[in-house]
Amino acid sequence: MHLLYEEGGDIKIATVQSTSGEGDAQSWQATSLTGKKIKLKAKEVWLRFEKPEAQLVMDEAHSLSTEIDLQFLWDCAPEEEFSLLEVSQEYFGAGASISQQASLAIALQGAPVFFRRKGRGRFQRAPLEQLQAGLAALERKKKELEQQTIWQEELIVGIFPEDLKSQAHQLLFAPDKNTSAYKALSAACTQTGETPAQLMIRCKAIASPLDYHQGLFLKSYFPKGAHYNPGITIDQGAYAAAIQELPIAEVSAFSIDDSGTTEIDDALSVTLLPNGNHQIGVHIAAPGLVIARDDVLDQLARQRMSTVYFPGDKITMLPPAVIEQFSLDAGASRPSLSLYVEINGEGGLISDSLHMRAEMVPIAANLRLEDLEHRVTDEALADEGVDFPYRHELAILWRAAKLLHAGRQERRLANGLRAEQLGVIDPNALARDFHFQIKKVAGIERVEITPRQRGSILDTIVSEWMIYCNSAAGRLLAEHGLPGLFRTQKGWGPLRTRMQTQPGPHEGLGLDCYAWSTSPLRRYADLVNQWQLIALAKHGVTAKMVAPFTPKDSALMAIAADFESCYQAYAEYQDRMEKYWCLRWIEQEPNAKTVYVRHLKEGMSRVEPIPLHLPIPELATHLRMTRAKVVIDSIDLLQLSASVRVLELESIEKVSEQTPDTAEPVEASTDDANPS
Repeated sequence: MHLLYEEGGDIKIATVQSTSGEGDAQSWQATSLTGKKIKLKAKEVWLRFEKPEAQLVMDEAHSLSTEIDLQFLWDCAPEEEFSLLEVSQEYFGAGASISQQASLAIALQGAPVFFRRKGRGRFQRAPLEQLQAGLAALERKKKELEQQTIWQEELIVGIFPEDLKSQAHQLLFAPDKNTSAYKALSAACTQTGETPAQLMIRCKAIASPLDYHQGLFLKSYFPKGAHYNPGITIDQGAYAAAIQELPIAEVSAFSIDDSGTTEIDDALSVTLLPNGNHQIGVHIAAPGLVIARDDVLDQLARQRMSTVYFPGDKITMLPPAVIEQFSLDAGASRPSLSLYVEINGEGGLISDSLHMRAEMVPIAANLRLEDLEHRVTDEALADEGVDFPYRHELAILWRAAKLLHAGRQERRLANGLRAEQLGVIDPNALARDFHFQIKKVAGIERVEITPRQRGSILDTIVSEWMIYCNSAAGRLLAEHGLPGLFRTQKGWGPLRTRMQTQPGPHEGLGLDCYAWSTSPLRRYADLVNQWQLIALAKHGVTAKMVAPFTPKDSALMAIAADFESCYQAYAEYQDRMEKYWCLRWIEQEPNAKTVYVRHLKEGMSRVEPIPLHLPIPELATHLRMTRAKVVIDSIDLLQLSASVRVLELESIEKVSEQTPDTAEPVEASTDDANPS
């Protein structure tokens, strides 16, 4: 005997092996057509039959079910609930065969629009209104499938459907997987073997891999776009009121930046004192005098957390008009938070001379590294006959910077770290900065990558005095019990450098306390600390009563966590964009595919001419800094990868001679060591 039953929504047939019980308590041990052993109870069985054979019945039933007119069946069916046997006699006649009855079971089970299932083998036809709504939905679904097929075919041949162009970025970066558009794209990718990004580039829906990388980042961190609402600006009345009470500093300040810097937020001054010593001023742009906690500009800055830097462009934390108002551009007095310290003739700091005030600082010059860096040497600074801008002031700053650096190295050694060498420029070393410049030549973007060695005198002057300023800011906050965002580094591991709201040591820099405060135009942490420092500068020991953030402020803790996460994500994006343009450089330069690399660790190597890291498994077992000549090919700008073939290895002896000082990594992060 064979049994017709339903399992998981499908109509199936099984052959009985044994029977037990009687009537409604009867049950069977049976074998399905797939060979599965099952147990069926009487209430689960729709039909019982001896002949024909089970497989024959199932084959005929599936064939007949496609010919059943569901609309006619609905017209024939009674209003009240009915059984399979009743409706089969109504549709096929009194002599309906087992195959016909099974075909009706399949049709009824698969037509929920027409018939409701009321139990095992029992149905009731849907009300007319529901039937009409269901049929309309089926018609829409049919048209959607037809449209989906058309879109899929167009995508496969390289045509991006006109109807989908307005949602191209959403399809790629934040798709609704239930839409016909996404299903068409997914099906086309499955058929062509491409990723959605590859297919959309081929169809010219997105311009290039660069458009893909930028779009992915913007969708994640700037979902409403990176543009600024033109209505968000500085309240000029509040600005005028804030600067009206500020004294004019009796200094002549100058900044030191590269030519691409538009957010000039730090400057230096050197003033001769009557006792023959010099007063050094570190002047920081002071948007915190006008931007208040929780106002519109603060909300914007907190959303962004930092300026995003990447080759060829940047997304600033604050609107350009606000930056222009506070940037320490030459030719005018600018609102600043100034930190002053006295140094003696040898450059040593005079104890207890540190003081801070908010004031208007005359900015006399904006020095550019590209114009001056090659001229500033120890010999030139010592030679009164050499003439270049601020030679005398730079000589004084350099003398003090060397002592600041030496003091930090003593602490590094005490922390178990090796001392950093000062002013050593090794042309073979990998620790270099690179300037990326994107130009259009004949309508095609080309990249120029120019190395700039770290460790120059101007570099050191800026970094040492900014490190000192950040250290002093942290120390002042700590001494007066004011919370802030402190940058700490202790121990080892991925979380050894972090932001926290309580002071702590920064072992890599050799400091007891460190709080970023020198870049309030481009880092939110610095703006937050500036608010606290302004309260201290204006109110002294009562600053805790008026400072925007109080001890154990939960909002400050949240800012620390958000800033850390966001700042890391921006840095990773900058790294990805630099890797993209490095690969583009290799593609564009005629002789760039054959280069030398240095093995770092575990097969990861650095290309010598540019800041590009590539995995080269063949070098995994070789010593750190092993030099090899390689060929780079098969560049994938979407995956940011390339295949590399090793042509030859340089002898270990030769490698060792060229790179004696690069065998160990520098403990302090670049960002912390160069805070400006």
